[in-house]
Amino acid sequence: MPQPRNRQVSLDATPYYHCISRCVRRAFLCGRDSHTGYDFEHRRQWIVDRIKLVCSVFAIDLCAYAVMNNHYHVVVRINAQETQTWSNHELAERWLTLFAGPVLVRQYLTGNALSQAELDQVSAWLKTWRKRLCSLSWFMRCINEPIARMANAEDHCSGRFWEGRFISQALLDERALIACMSYVDLNPIRAAIARTPEQSEYTSIRERIADRDNTPLLAFSEHDEGGIPYALKDYLELVDWAGRSVRDDKLGHISRNTPPILERLGMNPSPLLDYLGRTPKSNHGALGPKSKLRAFAKSVGRKFIKGQPLACRLCPDRA
Repeated sequence: MPQPRNRQVSLDATPYYHCISRCVRRAFLCGRDSHTGYDFEHRRQWIVDRIKLVCSVFAIDLCAYAVMNNHYHVVVRINAQETQTWSNHELAERWLTLFAGPVLVRQYLTGNALSQAELDQVSAWLKTWRKRLCSLSWFMRCINEPIARMANAEDHCSGRFWEGRFISQALLDERALIACMSYVDLNPIRAAIARTPEQSEYTSIRERIADRDNTPLLAFSEHDEGGIPYALKDYLELVDWAGRSVRDDKLGHISRNTPPILERLGMNPSPLLDYLGRTPKSNHGALGPKSKLRAFAKSVGRKFIKGQPLACRLCPDRA
């Protein structure tokens, strides 16, 4: 039975989350359908553009993404504290980037004289928007709803485009984060759509390779607490190695050239291969060491989190 969102997200436990949205009936509504001949490839760019726009408005950083034929993945970092640094004017302008907004708020921004009752109403709206602009649910809603409307208009139909609620997975430490990002970036290779990461269109790995100096993606930085705590070179080596090693006929066969990042993280390649080759990932509500899984379960009011055996092998508690 699906868990309510407040039992899947705890910013006290982790700011990192992996989210997945699928098209209804898993139809090829964002790609090329070989059975019908219809080509909706252009919609994948719609999703990429929308993800980046919404990230620019929300207090949410984009770590990784992959847009497939019938679903997409995002790995994000929620920076709730950032919303407290925004002035009321900046907050309102951000919200109005995505929504029409009340007339009163537009009058407030232009400096029109408002009564105390009107100012109180504006203040109440701003308080609500400040919370929403660091909400994972509102983030995904602001991506999915416009895409659904655009696709339905193009198809001259109505009804669902996305398959109900999005799936979210909490990433409880840096090993869980880097493993999940690798999984997301390797999606086109797993689906035999691309041969190499640099050929994987509509993914963050291709963007990092092709446009590393001019990308809105959260940066890799070993020494900067504001970035992903690794070197980009090591991450690219990890993805390239995993892409070559993780195949149905080679599970468990490790390349001799295991990248240094695995040694530094204290990660055994075998469980990493199990994770990257496993389907589906959505059954696991969180990923991380056992101690953090227990703390996360407590923080969201749950007795336990599924997937602990694999999580403990992938991210063992440090001594």
